[in-house]
Amino acid sequence: MDMAVVELSRLQFALTAMYHFLFVPLTLGLSFLLVIMESIYVMTGKEIWRVITRFWGKLFGVNFVLGVATGITMEFEFGTNWSYYAHYVGDIFGAPLAIEGLMAFFLEATFVGLMFFGWDRLSKVGHLAVTFCVALGSNLSALWILIANGWMQNPAGATFNPETMRMEVTDFYSVLFNPVAQAKFVHTVSAGYVCASVFVMGVSAWYLLKGKWTNVARRSMVVAAAFGLASSLSVVVLGDESGYALTDNQKMKLAAIEGMWHTEEAPAGLAIFGIPDPSVQETRFEIKIPYVLGLIATRSLTGEVVGINELVLKADERIRSGLIAYDAVEKLKFQRTDPVARESFEKHKRDLGYAMLLKRYVGDPRQATDQQILMAAKDTIPNVPVMFWLFRIMAGLGFFFIGFFALAFYCASVCQFEKKWFLRVAVVIIPLPWLAIEGGWVLAEIGRQPWAVEGVLPTFLGASSLTVSQIWTTIIGFTLLYGALAVIEVRLMLSTIRKGPVEHHASDTGSQIEGSGGIAPLSAE
Repeated sequence: MDMAVVELSRLQFALTAMYHFLFVPLTLGLSFLLVIMESIYVMTGKEIWRVITRFWGKLFGVNFVLGVATGITMEFEFGTNWSYYAHYVGDIFGAPLAIEGLMAFFLEATFVGLMFFGWDRLSKVGHLAVTFCVALGSNLSALWILIANGWMQNPAGATFNPETMRMEVTDFYSVLFNPVAQAKFVHTVSAGYVCASVFVMGVSAWYLLKGKWTNVARRSMVVAAAFGLASSLSVVVLGDESGYALTDNQKMKLAAIEGMWHTEEAPAGLAIFGIPDPSVQETRFEIKIPYVLGLIATRSLTGEVVGINELVLKADERIRSGLIAYDAVEKLKFQRTDPVARESFEKHKRDLGYAMLLKRYVGDPRQATDQQILMAAKDTIPNVPVMFWLFRIMAGLGFFFIGFFALAFYCASVCQFEKKWFLRVAVVIIPLPWLAIEGGWVLAEIGRQPWAVEGVLPTFLGASSLTVSQIWTTIIGFTLLYGALAVIEVRLMLSTIRKGPVEHHASDTGSQIEGSGGIAPLSAE
């Protein structure tokens, strides 16, 4: 396989996925914020909450459309750019994607029209139920996508079948309740809730700074402050759970995140600063908090966090074990009933994927030299400096959001968001949740390398047989298309925000939103 094709295919998928994920977190968070706001409208009967819900619903709609359009492209790329991956693990990976389309997306798509056009055709409770179904569908979509991605991180409930030469499901329950997938789901959706809360806070703060639609803005900020505080706390707590899941399933990723080249005496300390240097296998100028990593990763004072170098030696052992399984598979191709080959395969099949790492250096892994085996073992080390710093930036932003929303909650009850310095901060930090979320995805996916499926299928084997020129053509085409869509998205969002929460009812002028004085006559609510 031409590695240029592999790396360009990775680049194209990364660009597509990261662009798509600009819209997903805001959709996840706004959907449940709409449920909360409309629930207040149903319980209080105050018309202002209907106006608030409809306004944020417009922004949800613009974002939702772009999210759907970009998500469809990404699923097609599994067939166009990663055809062997789709062939090799499609029986497992395809099932969650199919269920997401049939159950979650259709649920979401069925009710989204009713949510936008059913305000005057449904009862208050009926429309609230529709809004809840849209929110439920959005979050269920994330669940099934993350079950698929979680399986790539921890391929539970599946095994290689030497008769079909593919991975097949053996226990769908294990695929569904994969601990990595569950931890990723709750962590990811909570991050989406934080993203939407910061967005609502920022836009509302801009209104207050301009003196426009102040009653809508203050009420929106109160809801966003409470929802955001709960969500930001859950992001940190559930991020800790994700770290604990790495201890059992992705030890190399955990070691790379910490820049831990050698196993430390338990309990290991957590590095809050350092400069990883792969050339000397050392993290320079390291500052550590004693015991913290051991407690997070193992939930004990005696559990050991294994270092990178020790994990390389372990990978070397698994490659040699995998070679036995690989040789058995080659024999079973010609004699499927060979009992010796079958027994050998069953004993070593867990390490078959490690033997396939050698295909980067030699056509037949069984012909690999000790040096090539060691090179393949070292390939299991991801980019340590990138992992180290991405995690700290992401974690730092997570704790920042807790402080911000705690302050917002305090301002809601004490100063009614009158402090202009706080409002300016709320506007300025709008991009930060996206930086944290995109950084989290890069961290997760780089940390899995060199695997497309952890321990099962190397990334370089999963790519399609394309040419460099073909991939560059599609990269340029998608970049131009998505660039145009991004301009349209931003213009529509800004136009809707500038217009504000204006309601047009010819027979009810009292529900009009005035451009400068807040809401009249709804300001009395």
